[in-house]
Amino acid sequence: MKVFVAGGTGVLGRRVVPLLIGAGHEVSAVARSDERAALLRRLGAEALRIDVFDPEAAAAAVAGHDVVCNLATHIPPVSRMGLPGAWRQNDRIRNELSKVLADATVSAGAERYVQESIAFVYADGGDGWIDENAPVDPGANLASAATAEANASAVTAAGAAAVVLRFAAFYGPDSDSTLTMIKLARRRIALGAGPTAYVSSLTTDDAATAVLAALHAPAGIYNVGDDQPVTRREFFWALADALGTRPPMVAPAGLTRLGGSRAAYLTRSQRISNRRFVEATGWHPELTTVREGWPAVVDAVGRTGRRIARS
Repeated sequence: MKVFVAGGTGVLGRRVVPLLIGAGHEVSAVARSDERAALLRRLGAEALRIDVFDPEAAAAAVAGHDVVCNLATHIPPVSRMGLPGAWRQNDRIRNELSKVLADATVSAGAERYVQESIAFVYADGGDGWIDENAPVDPGANLASAATAEANASAVTAAGAAAVVLRFAAFYGPDSDSTLTMIKLARRRIALGAGPTAYVSSLTTDDAATAVLAALHAPAGIYNVGDDQPVTRREFFWALADALGTRPPMVAPAGLTRLGGSRAAYLTRSQRISNRRFVEATGWHPELTTVREGWPAVVDAVGRTGRRIARS
């Protein structure tokens, strides 16, 4: 198949592109600079220098493709997440770009649209498992994710197959948030609050294989996370074990109230079930829990000794 990818040079996209090519697909991906265009060409993809927010340009670029994957995000650095306007570009991508690409998918007659989303949209689920029918509570800085999902549903209504992937929290050796988390954990500071709340996560490598599997999933919304979510305390203890340091202290959930509505989701308990996606596609995470994932990621960070720029 011929696959169009937005966000092909991001933390997720630069893993997805070679997987698609390795599976025999022809890939075209958007590049916002000459440097990123060169990266895409090294990965084996055609690099497209277009303004993807321009509906006419996007429609022309998508024409002739069988699948459109919207993996574009602009997550601010941890140090800026609480600042006014920090999420503006990410919201624009979710609100506007998802609409442009969904419309382009329909106008091009493509068979499939894959939209990256996030499992953080779910309301607090306590210690119960959360499936795709659980109530959502997007909140201030997650409302745009709900808009992106709605735009994807319009593709299915128009006759194509739209697949929404509600990803658990990513962690990987070239993720800025992961590197910040490791740096703070070495100082016994946990990047999160609510020690007994469940947190669902997924390595960036396993997230990439999920995108490949989504090419064969029936239309719908799917949770994508590892098999064994853990409490936030256990999450940071696993990181500390991988680092060979003492576990950081996880702050009480009440502290995030100081951050207002944009920080409230950070303390939610979300024990995400991946069962629907596993049963629909046969996909399975290679690293089933952070107890396996953190040692692999910490080892990779130590081996590379480098940071890769954020998408």
